[in-house]
Amino acid sequence: MAARAQKPSVAQARRIVIKIGSALLVGPEGLKIDWLKALAQDVARMRAGGADVILVSSGSIALGRRVLGLPQAALPLEQSQAAAAVGQIRLARAYEEVLAPHGVTTGQVLVTLEDTEDRRRYLNSRATMETLLGLGVVPIVNENDTVATDEIRFGDNDRLAAQIAVTIGADQLILLSDVDGFYSANPKTDPTAIRFELVEHITPEIEAMAGDPISGLSKGGMKTKLLAAKTAVAGGCAMAIMEGSALQPLSALESGANCTWFLPEGDPQAARKRWIAAMKPRGEIWVDAGAVGALNAGKSLLPAGVTRVAGSFGRGDPVSIKAPDGAELGKGLVRYTVSEARVIAGHKSGEIEALLGYPGRAALIHRDDMVI
Repeated sequence: MAARAQKPSVAQARRIVIKIGSALLVGPEGLKIDWLKALAQDVARMRAGGADVILVSSGSIALGRRVLGLPQAALPLEQSQAAAAVGQIRLARAYEEVLAPHGVTTGQVLVTLEDTEDRRRYLNSRATMETLLGLGVVPIVNENDTVATDEIRFGDNDRLAAQIAVTIGADQLILLSDVDGFYSANPKTDPTAIRFELVEHITPEIEAMAGDPISGLSKGGMKTKLLAAKTAVAGGCAMAIMEGSALQPLSALESGANCTWFLPEGDPQAARKRWIAAMKPRGEIWVDAGAVGALNAGKSLLPAGVTRVAGSFGRGDPVSIKAPDGAELGKGLVRYTVSEARVIAGHKSGEIEALLGYPGRAALIHRDDMVI
């Protein structure tokens, strides 16, 4: 008999992304500062326990439109962007003020859909957030509504949060929402709706149950949450949907609050390796025997170990890594263009700035962007 699947434990999360909906942050009187202070307590506690925490926060347009006196109805694109510009600075300041008393430094990261679809931008975003997390910073991520037009928008922060979770290899994504889980139908209109405790596989039947947004402030209905879940679990990240209005919602989740967990397909690192392995190389990089040993030991590829560069590739493109005898060792996403790689090949990382005329990254291919 197969073992019953277990719910993930928030207390055991190594890296967690928390998405915060507009309706939780902004009410008729403006920013819900008491709720935000309580969330900050949760974040500080999780960080003290050794977890990396990333916040994907809605609310900039909702805050900005209040300040500007704009109506609650749907806004034209230009007014939405203006509201976002005003609201983003207030939102970032609010997070800074509630987390600073806990000794937590915050950093604002604004992204668009293009930043995750373009490999060069994707690598830059990933490197920036990895560096922030390594420095103990809690990134506050939002869609860059001030510049994003329809064709480069995520359109909702549920899917943005899922993409961020996959980008930085999170093992858990928590959607703090206005509903306490995924239901077989809209529980506000159908009294027979049943909440799922655990979803092991997102089947066509599950997808057919998704409905429309419930809140007037939120764009993300169950359809978008299900799309987010599909992205997250495919990237090896568990995802939970929970009602987040209670003070310290993450503590409530740990204590057994209602929610729905979607189970991941494998782990984040394995999913990322599969993604890289499936890419078609745009070039080849030959390495010496010393680099072969370093790569097999799990190290990054440094320019000093490179003996030859071939092909036509840009930053973020996949390349094949070749041993001295021409055998393929693996694949990786390269951090330099082909012309830059040829210039720095065989040289120490400390020489990169002198060779290129500008500072660069120490690794030609980072170990996290490589499959051997």
